Amino acid sequence: MKTVAALSAMVALAQAHATWQQLWKNGEDLESTCARLPPSNSPIEDYTSTALQCNVSPAAASGKCGFEAGDTVTIEMHQHNTRDCKEEGIGGAHWGPVLAYMSKVEDAAAADGSSEFFKVYQNTWKKNPEASQGDNDFWGTKDLNYNCGKLDFKIPTDIAPGDYLLRAEAIALHSAGPAGGAQHYVTCYQLTVTGSGTLVPKGVTFPEAYSKDGPGLGFSIHADLSDYPAPGPALIASGTEATPQLLTFGEITGAPAAPKPVASTSKAVVASSAPVPASTSAAVEAAPSIELPAAPTTAEPEPSSTPTPEETVVAPVPTSKLPAPYPITNSTSSALIGTASPVPVLPSTFATVVRPQPTRDTSSGVITEYNRCGGKGFTGTGSCAAGLVCKEWNPYYFQCVKSDASYPVVPAPSAPASKPSKGPAAAPPKGPAAAPSATAIATPEPAQPSVITPVTVGDEPAEKTYTLETFIAFLEEEAGSASAAKMRRMIEALQN
Repeated sequence: MKTVAALSAMVALAQAHATWQQLWKNGEDLESTCARLPPSNSPIEDYTSTALQCNVSPAAASGKCGFEAGDTVTIEMHQHNTRDCKEEGIGGAHWGPVLAYMSKVEDAAAADGSSEFFKVYQNTWKKNPEASQGDNDFWGTKDLNYNCGKLDFKIPTDIAPGDYLLRAEAIALHSAGPAGGAQHYVTCYQLTVTGSGTLVPKGVTFPEAYSKDGPGLGFSIHADLSDYPAPGPALIASGTEATPQLLTFGEITGAPAAPKPVASTSKAVVASSAPVPASTSAAVEAAPSIELPAAPTTAEPEPSSTPTPEETVVAPVPTSKLPAPYPITNSTSSALIGTASPVPVLPSTFATVVRPQPTRDTSSGVITEYNRCGGKGFTGTGSCAAGLVCKEWNPYYFQCVKSDASYPVVPAPSAPASKPSKGPAAAPPKGPAAAPSATAIATPEPAQPSVITPVTVGDEPAEKTYTLETFIAFLEEEAGSASAAKMRRMIEALQN
């Protein structure tokens, strides 16, 4: 029925999901040789699921990638079936931290991900002095998004040689609140590390390391932030701590020119025929399987016998006045636990090969598929490309997607959306129908008399008494307990 379809749309998650797919070694493209690729690009939201280890039933990798302690490893993520640097790496305003963990195992090809992981890299948050809400600050996923989907760090020089699982993770906080809602994007790579180190750091296990209301996870990104505690354990002393730098497409400051990748016959140290142990837990709202790319980006820098540092480029900081923050306060979080030894802060060493232009939140023009087209804090006035419609997923996030009659379609706004109310509001009086948008797909039905209910539903009668409890009970009966739980989280987050 119409009510169920509308309510389902309100709690649906934005579809600009992404997958860690490729790996680089000292500027050499190893493609997906040692990656356990997940079957879809859907996020993990269940904090009791073993999918938080290496994702849901990933495919077996073809082998292991050989690294020496101290080598630079570059992890690469994309939301589309392409490695085109003109595309955003994750997109969809999926802002949050980027983390990397390693786990010492007997055989990386056979390890099931239940072993202890220690953190070797984190790129989390930095305050933007011009911003009044957290999603306009600097974030690790913004560096990822605007740097061709790539971030890099060093294999710690002091770890013991042997086989390891490298766990890359991006966490999107756009739907998070005190009741949960963070989205985890995870892929494991199979490595064999050589060196003379002896350290095997104490680690944590997944899913136990995280909780829905844990540090860096159970809060609203749409409030004004003064601090951000990184999720999970402390970074090991020899790990890499990066400070996010980008607010739009650009280059990581201080990055030398990356050498042109050369053909290598030693990408896979050991061919793997052993199947990867599959997780028995399913991720929330799994999407259809996707075909992953194998071809590298065609645009490459000229080779050089000695890499020459590029001129540093400082990411521009917006000077325009930003919208007021959401009236959502964050619960008190635990302080980030420091390490016993000082952590070296290392700049990223991978430069974007192609500097594209932004594809979302533009002041005008065409907005492409999966990119933001409205909602609280949106400052653009562009329209969705032909064949796409602007869908409202929640009060602060509208997205250009292909037409689907199951969800409500909204026009791209010409000005930032107003502050959302904390409860149902009466619909404004109906006036003459406005001219249809150039990107509209379906002709709207004739206007019906307005009723004061949480959702306006054509000519269906309004309930005389419609409390939060009856609303949730209705969802549980008509839309299922999972949808009801998501709606309850949304309402609780807006009321806090």
